[in-house]
Amino acid sequence: MRFDVRRSPNLPEEVRARLLTLAGRRVNAEGVLVIDARRYRSQERNRADARARLVALIDAACRVPVRRRPTRPTVASRHRRMDAKTRRGSIKRLRGDRGDE
Repeated sequence: MRFDVRRSPNLPEEVRARLLTLAGRRVNAEGVLVIDARRYRSQERNRADARARLVALIDAACRVPVRRRPTRPTVASRHRRMDAKTRRGSIKRLRGDRGDE
């Protein structure tokens, strides 16, 4: 099944851009989305499967991704991390070659 993403008048520009990134390698150089459906033995079921996958892809492209909010680690988590690193370093220091023997 082929769907011309770049020339589709029904897609808003931001949805078109998200669809092109979501589709990835399934979009050729002309901006045509190619869905290959060979899951079933029947041609009609494969066509229905391709249509359903196209609808799911467009539906996913219509959802605006949630922007990541940058967070900082808490003071307690930083102390726990540094304590664990110190303990681990002391264990490794004890493994080394004992030159004083």
